[in-house]
Amino acid sequence: MALARNRRRERTVDYWPGFVDALSTLLISIMFLLTVFVVGQFILSREITGRDEALNRLNSQINELTQLLALEKGSNQDLLDSVANLQASLASAEGDRSRLQALLSAGSGGQDAAQKRIGSMTQELDEQKQVSERALSQVELLNQQISALRSQIAAVEAALQASEDKDRVSQTKIADLGSRLNVALAARVQELNRYRSDFFGRLREILSDRENIRIVGDRFVFQSEVLFPSGGADLNPEGQTEMAKLAAALLDVAKEIPPEINWVLRVDGHTDNVPLGGTGRYRDNWELSSARAISVVKFLIAQGVPADRLVAAGFGEFQPIAPGETPDARATNRRIELKLTEK
Repeated sequence: MALARNRRRERTVDYWPGFVDALSTLLISIMFLLTVFVVGQFILSREITGRDEALNRLNSQINELTQLLALEKGSNQDLLDSVANLQASLASAEGDRSRLQALLSAGSGGQDAAQKRIGSMTQELDEQKQVSERALSQVELLNQQISALRSQIAAVEAALQASEDKDRVSQTKIADLGSRLNVALAARVQELNRYRSDFFGRLREILSDRENIRIVGDRFVFQSEVLFPSGGADLNPEGQTEMAKLAAALLDVAKEIPPEINWVLRVDGHTDNVPLGGTGRYRDNWELSSARAISVVKFLIAQGVPADRLVAAGFGEFQPIAPGETPDARATNRRIELKLTEK
C-alpha cells in the first residue's frame, strides 16, 4: 500500500516553478522593452529639441544678415549720394575755374570787374554786420526792459502779498472786535433786561392786577377801553391816571439806568379789524392807532419823561394777537403796548 502511494508521488509532475520562471522572464522582457522605448523617446525628444534650437538660431542669423544687408544697402546709397554731391561740387568748381580763367584771359578789365564785385560784396557784408549789430542792440534793450518788468512784477507781487497779510490781520482783528462787540451787546441787553424787569415789576405793583392791563412777553399791554373812548384818541380820566402811574415808575427806573445805555420806551397803537366809516375825525385804523400812540407819548412828556426817550408807532389792525371775529377777540386786539428797549 505504501509502495503504491510512493509510486504515484513519483509520477506526479510539479509545473509551478516552471510557470513562475516563464512569467518572470516575460516580465523582464516587457520591462526591457519599456526601458528601450522610454530611452528612445528621450533621445528622440532631445534630437527634436536640438533641431528646434538650431532652427531658431538659423532664423536669428538670417534676420541679422537681413538687417546687415539692409544697412549695407543704406550705406551704399549714402555713398552714392555723397559721390553724386562730390561730382556736382567738382563740376561747379571746374565751372568757377573756367570763369576765372576767362576773366584772367580778359586782362585788366576782368580784374577790375572782379575787384568791383569783391568791393560790392564787402559792402554788403558790412551792411549786414551793421544790421546784426543793431539787432543785437535791440535785443539787449528788450532784455533790459524785460528785466525791469520782472522787477516791477516782483515788487507788485510783494506789495500784494503784504496787502493780503495785512488783510488777514485786519480780518482777525475784525473778528475779535466782533466777538467783543457781541459780548458787550449781550451784556448791555442783559443789563437793559434787568431794568426792564424792574420797570415791569414796579408797574405791576402800581397798577395792580387789573384784568385789562397785563404783561405779554417783554411788553406792558393796556386795553384801549381803559385809556380811550370808543373811536377816540384822547386819554380819558381813567387812562390819564394809569399813564401818570406809569410815568412815575418810568422816571424812577430811568434814574438807575446808566447813561451809556441808550434806551427808549416804545408806545405801539393797535386797533381791531372793524373799518372806520371815514366820516369822523380819523379816516381809517392807521390814523386812529397812530393818534392813540402819539396821545400817550405827549401825556408822558407832560409828566416829565424826556421826549428823546419815547417813540410812537401805529400798526392799525395788522398786528392782531387774538384770532377770530368775536367781540372778545376784537377787544383784545384793541390795545396800547409799551416796550422798554434800546435805540
